[in-house]
Amino acid sequence: MEAKIANFFESVGNFFTGGDQIPWCDRDIIVGCEREVAKASSDEFRSECLMRLSWALVHSRQPEDVQRGIAMLEGAGRIRELTLSTCSECLAASLPGITNPLQLRERLYLLAVGYYRSGDYSKSRQLVDRCLEIAPDWRQARALKKTIEDKITRDGVIGMGIAATVVGLVAGGIAAAVARKK
Repeated sequence: MEAKIANFFESVGNFFTGGDQIPWCDRDIIVGCEREVAKASSDEFRSECLMRLSWALVHSRQPEDVQRGIAMLEGAGRIRELTLSTCSECLAASLPGITNPLQLRERLYLLAVGYYRSGDYSKSRQLVDRCLEIAPDWRQARALKKTIEDKITRDGVIGMGIAATVVGLVAGGIAAAVARKK
């Protein structure tokens, strides 16, 4: 019984705080990844190090790190709109340096995390949908999609609550003003 009560209070707390299950990354891990990239000797190893660094950046608590991670994942230029096409070949062409579906899936997922962390939930949802087109059974992408949808729903409910409160205060003010006139 105590476990159920604890779960209830945790879910209520998560509702209002926006808690999610996406891991966070500390600054010291980012610094270690940056050192690893600087010391990389081969192009292949450097590419692996850059992916680890971009993972660390999009999972950072610092918004500037998240933006840097998004920029790294998108490459030198901005990513073309992924809504224009759903074919994997077209998506691969829009993300520089990607040669296989696994790399494409990973990069799209990390971009989705980055956009989620930066508050662009619609872009994040588009990217995670692309991940699920490539790998429909990928649990990590499914969990992220649920997190995004929960966040959108939670923000909508909170927004409706604020709007209802404002309407109530305005109606109460009008009622008080009318009562004073009489």
